[in-house]
Amino acid sequence: MFKSVLIANRGEIALRVARTARRLGMRVIAVHSEADSAAPFVTFADEAYCIGPAPARESYLVADRILEVAKKAGAECIHPGYGFLSENPEFAEAVEAAGIAFVGPPASAMRAMGLKDAAKALVEKASVPVVPGYHGTNQDAAFLKGEADRIGYPVLIKAVAGGGGKGMRKVEAPEAFAEALASCQREAASSFGDARVLIEKYVTAPRHVEVQIFGDKHGNVIHFFERDCSMQRRHQKVIEEAPAPGMNAETRAAFGKAAVEAGKAVGYVGAGTVEFIADGSRGLRPDGFYFMEMNTRLQVEHPVTECITGFDLVELQFRAAFGEKLPVTQADLAINGHAVEARLYAEEPERGFLPSTGTLHALEFPEGAGIRIDSGVVEGGAVTPFYDPMIAKVIAHGATRDEALDRLKAALENTIVAGPKTNTRFLAALIDHADFRAGKLDTGLIERNLQALGAVEQAPDVAMIVAGALALAAEEKARLEAVAEARSSMADDPFSVADGFALAPGRIGHIDVLVEGEKHRVVCDAALEEATGEGLRGGDFTLVAADDALYVIEKGRQLKIARPDPLDVSFDDHHGDAGGLVKSPMHGKLVALFVNEGDEVEKGQRVAIVEAMKMEHPVLAPRAGRIEGIAFEAGAQLGEGARILTVVEHVEA
Repeated sequence: MFKSVLIANRGEIALRVARTARRLGMRVIAVHSEADSAAPFVTFADEAYCIGPAPARESYLVADRILEVAKKAGAECIHPGYGFLSENPEFAEAVEAAGIAFVGPPASAMRAMGLKDAAKALVEKASVPVVPGYHGTNQDAAFLKGEADRIGYPVLIKAVAGGGGKGMRKVEAPEAFAEALASCQREAASSFGDARVLIEKYVTAPRHVEVQIFGDKHGNVIHFFERDCSMQRRHQKVIEEAPAPGMNAETRAAFGKAAVEAGKAVGYVGAGTVEFIADGSRGLRPDGFYFMEMNTRLQVEHPVTECITGFDLVELQFRAAFGEKLPVTQADLAINGHAVEARLYAEEPERGFLPSTGTLHALEFPEGAGIRIDSGVVEGGAVTPFYDPMIAKVIAHGATRDEALDRLKAALENTIVAGPKTNTRFLAALIDHADFRAGKLDTGLIERNLQALGAVEQAPDVAMIVAGALALAAEEKARLEAVAEARSSMADDPFSVADGFALAPGRIGHIDVLVEGEKHRVVCDAALEEATGEGLRGGDFTLVAADDALYVIEKGRQLKIARPDPLDVSFDDHHGDAGGLVKSPMHGKLVALFVNEGDEVEKGQRVAIVEAMKMEHPVLAPRAGRIEGIAFEAGAQLGEGARILTVVEHVEA
């Protein structure tokens, strides 16, 4: 076995690979950006080297710098994790040319499967079914529009070099094609450095089922069963599970055979995932699925396969790269129970799933039977705008699907995150959705049920506000009592007594607080009634004090409650008008601005696009009016809440 490994990645996957490497007796070498200098994967490693500034293109994507470190540190192999350089054939070749083993497939397999159009042509020759579409080289917009018209709507526009749900757009009608194509090409160029796309027929009620394959350098290729990844939003996976609900033995054998044939067609070595799409409206059938793509790397969702098979896939990667034969045959493998993984993200489902950044003031995960947590952050760390906002993968394993789902929901509801907003409550609601529980899955389930899943704008929870306000009031009372006690030796005077005395008729009957920056007034009588009469829903709140504020958390939902400035009299001022301000919803780059000074716009009209974490987010006009005060040009970096422009409402003379 290798004696040392350099991990060319960061975060959760770098830490996960490092743990297996350490167990196998390897010296672990980490590379990191300036932003990650104190990250858990860095502190866990035996050695760590800074390779550049925070942006990935200046650090984790600089192959020459990583190779230089590998040579300097004497690394025997490089594990690329997933993302970044993991599917870059030039990097794999450079690693091997430097006399270092690459823990992954040969560059030839990456090239064969790395471009979706070429991959489809290749697997067709191996008798693997593919989705109807255009996979050619002509990238003329009018030609692509014609191909979409020929295929028939709805269609999918997909980046040729895409992955991870980026560079993908569903188009329902011909008139929407041009705009979707331009957006897809921009995102593809930004994420992959390649704007080329292909067009595919959109499968009705699609099920996304993928098969984990594994190959060695001795010509053996087997599969480790399937995973269902149909729970997606904007083509990003949300919940993954293994095995796939509704999969019988005959259909499993057909999926597995097709995946293995695809792997053999490219001489595959190591861990890979062959992704298929099936028509969910007809159930999973041996003749009802199509090849989509192959990921020539480890997948984010690999833990569910590890749970049901009992194998450490990262260990198998190392052994395959070292030249060992696979330790098992297909006949040796069996499925043990059911496993489900939820991706816990720093994002706000109530605001269109916008990424949320900031310090993790509290981070606590539950422990228990069948629960596994894969995370790359710790309490006191931060979620930054530079990388994927995943906080953790929460994985549950049980004897049955229902047991695994019950364990996963309980784990999510007992997870505490204070600081960035998260999708915890949304995930718990999805697990309890009737169709999901019944195994009636397709990739559109989430989008059809956003309101039922709580992924729409909601008023702040009154009980949570009251809990926070009362806690702040109690804290203030304790402070005043301490001040009064300290002054007790002074001459008696009414102003040193913390009893609410005021030179006015009656005491103030309310508590003023800021809830997520918005002003709220809690009437004391109502607060006391809520607290004593209903017990604040049993008092099931977690309170975390940080940043001169209080984070109130209940089963994944979070409210930040703070005291207002005592000199701020605007709680009674309703004359200010901020309704026309257009602000950046997050830290990001202003990639497009669609209006000029003086332009007239309608409410809901798209005025700009902000890109964050390689995803585009449209910015809409909050009302009809005239554009004034454009503060930035396209290309500018924006902070969260930065004013982009103002929409001035027309006033009748």
